[in-house]
Amino acid sequence: MVKLNLERTGEFEVREENRAHAALNAAREFKPDLIILDVIMPGLDGGDVANQIKRDKELKGTPIIFLTAAVAPEESGKKGLPSGGELFLGKPVSLDNLIRCIKERTPREPPPNPEI
Repeated sequence: MVKLNLERTGEFEVREENRAHAALNAAREFKPDLIILDVIMPGLDGGDVANQIKRDKELKGTPIIFLTAAVAPEESGKKGLPSGGELFLGKPVSLDNLIRCIKERTPREPPPNPEI
């Protein structure tokens, strides 16, 4: 649902990977501006995947948002719960709040500088 809702805005291109073991390779291929991880995943947990991302020379600077049921929305609040340099958002999260958090963590390209 997150993928569908983000793509419907027309602002985001989303790649989804449900297997933790394949997530790192998928991220290397896609080169995302931001990665959204669940904490609870089959195989490896989201923290393990995040640690792999941080150690990877191509991905180590990529912002990560954890979207998880392990933290309630009431606990994380609208701005999320920062922990260990990452942001945790409790499920369910509103699309508006998720988009705001994504935009706060992704680099914005400066407008073109026309030659004078």
